[in-house]
Amino acid sequence: MHAPRWTVLKTALTVALCGASLALTPAFADQATPAAQAAMKVAPGEDFYGYANGDWLSKTEIPADRGSWGSGAALAEETNQRIVKLVEAAASAPAGSDARKAADVYTSFMDEAGIETQGTAALQAELKKIAAIRDKAGLTRALGGSLRADVDPLNSTNFFTENLFGLWIAQGLTDPDHYTPYLLQGGLGMPDRAYYLEEGERMGRLRTAYQAHIAAVLKLAGYTEPELRAARVFELERKIAQAHGSREDSADIQKANNPWSDKDFAAKAPGMDWKLFFQSAGLGKQKKFIVYHPNAIKGAAALVAEMPLQTWQDWMAFHTVNHFSPYLPKAFVDQRFEFYSRTLNGTPQLSARWKRGLSAVNSAMPEAVGKLYVERYFPPENKARVQKMVANIVDAFHKRIDQLDWMAAPTKKEAHAKLSTLYVGVGYPEKWTSYKGLEIKQGDVFGNALRAEKFHLKQELAKLGSKVDSKEWSMPPQLVNAVNMPMQNALNFPAAILQPPYFDPKASDAMNYGAIGSIIGHEISHSFDDQGAQFDSKGRLRDWWTAADSEHFKKAAASLVAQYDAYEAFPDLKLNGQLTLSENLADLAGLAAALDAYHASTGKAMSMDGDREFFQGFAQSWRNKSREASLRNQVKTDGHSPAQWRTYTVRNLDSWYKAFDVQPGQKLYLPPEQRVRVW
Repeated sequence: MHAPRWTVLKTALTVALCGASLALTPAFADQATPAAQAAMKVAPGEDFYGYANGDWLSKTEIPADRGSWGSGAALAEETNQRIVKLVEAAASAPAGSDARKAADVYTSFMDEAGIETQGTAALQAELKKIAAIRDKAGLTRALGGSLRADVDPLNSTNFFTENLFGLWIAQGLTDPDHYTPYLLQGGLGMPDRAYYLEEGERMGRLRTAYQAHIAAVLKLAGYTEPELRAARVFELERKIAQAHGSREDSADIQKANNPWSDKDFAAKAPGMDWKLFFQSAGLGKQKKFIVYHPNAIKGAAALVAEMPLQTWQDWMAFHTVNHFSPYLPKAFVDQRFEFYSRTLNGTPQLSARWKRGLSAVNSAMPEAVGKLYVERYFPPENKARVQKMVANIVDAFHKRIDQLDWMAAPTKKEAHAKLSTLYVGVGYPEKWTSYKGLEIKQGDVFGNALRAEKFHLKQELAKLGSKVDSKEWSMPPQLVNAVNMPMQNALNFPAAILQPPYFDPKASDAMNYGAIGSIIGHEISHSFDDQGAQFDSKGRLRDWWTAADSEHFKKAAASLVAQYDAYEAFPDLKLNGQLTLSENLADLAGLAAALDAYHASTGKAMSMDGDREFFQGFAQSWRNKSREASLRNQVKTDGHSPAQWRTYTVRNLDSWYKAFDVQPGQKLYLPPEQRVRVW
């Protein structure tokens, strides 16, 4: 699991942790295949995912407004139904309070008739600013003024921005005491460079559909010659994509460590007036930056000089309309859904308006909603029990490190230090975000969204020059997810994930350690995966490994890459073991540590019945079904393996073989020497 400050305009409170697929041959329609219907008869060693989830797979249909559906999505849906009632009730809260503002955002969004009446008046005011650009200096000011703090490069689920550049404010890679602005690649309307550059019939169809989408959006906004403008926009994005780094390159933190001074940009990325850009973006006084994608920044700056002004104006107009479409009349909403949901993810039906309204509130004022949720639905005893589980699993990691025969004493010392200084936030943040300065107007849907984005940017920019808060949360309490932040050496477990099926106060320890325990272990182990292991106990990017230890780790990681490279999602598409390495390492180490912690917590001799319950709790927490387009999109762009293959991490644990009597000749059997062992 893993997530950032979320981009919830596309779906209501969703789960970035879950992938999707069905049995050994994925089922992509709502109805399961005959193989899935018979899955309960499958032996664990043949298909453990089907064995644990067969009944659910055979009976469950993917909702019409979803590209996939599973444990996390179902829990998010239940949580949303609770939250929306809290938000509606907050309409009676005192005027000007955060709770009332959240309610006003929601009720304004729900006034569909009012939105239709208003039409595109608010949008046109923004488009007129773009039309008024007269030269490249004006373009540069406009590009800087549109910058949003909406990406998190250490999170594969929040790596996408339609702005020319992404902005991330976090501590420095080698300076954990000071906040630093990071510039990342951006500027694309499709999820990744591969969608523009990769050959093949499917990608060709998607490119054609995307260009048609651009034209349709511009036509709705009142532009003449929409097809001609769309062709220009697409060609510009294709050129931008050529300079982008791949997902695999983006996951290599060493390639991201590129400190630039404010004066370096003119020499290293010529083509635009960087001083003017930074002044317009609110970064005029900033002297130090980290350029996460230097080639992409360089390529985009060159295109500012090279491409005609009109092309850039068309590009800005399209992305402005495209980005704010959820807040516009129905025709805009439907067009965005048609491409991003139906075409890209195979989702047949638009979500109910209340779900999209809740997304609007979560996007504008996430912690205001989270505070309402925690006060009503997260009792102190749940927090205390989860904190105890966390302590047990951290202790299990300490013991596993002590028992490693391949790790040198100095490396072990730093690994122990990381665990000892790890901050684990359970339920909700230490201090709540205040939205005192955010202006929310009843009935001004577009304006509320625009002001909320600018308010968030102002909050992020205000961190520059202040002391780093190592306990700052990166996700709100009502999100069904969890995260490791290696630069802070910190974890977040929001309140919403601390409920069934992940955590159930009434369930056995075996089930809880298999479900939420494996997730806790997963997030802890991110501190020691291929990315997290590059940061020390203070969150500083530093090599604290001996050469021999590093070589052993890389060799084990390579074996896991090969294991996942061999899995087929489709005959023409295999999983990408390198792209998903961090998550696969975390799944493996986290599950092993959770099992150790479960054994230690019982104070009794190990029980095969308990172990079977533990592993089934793990597999059932990942039950999921997906539509074909959604799964293909995930395999191409997500750093998480789809759900079915995440459960197959059990193939590397000796205890699983003993619990289910898995024998040679069965499909999931791995000889002991081929089982990947890291931590």
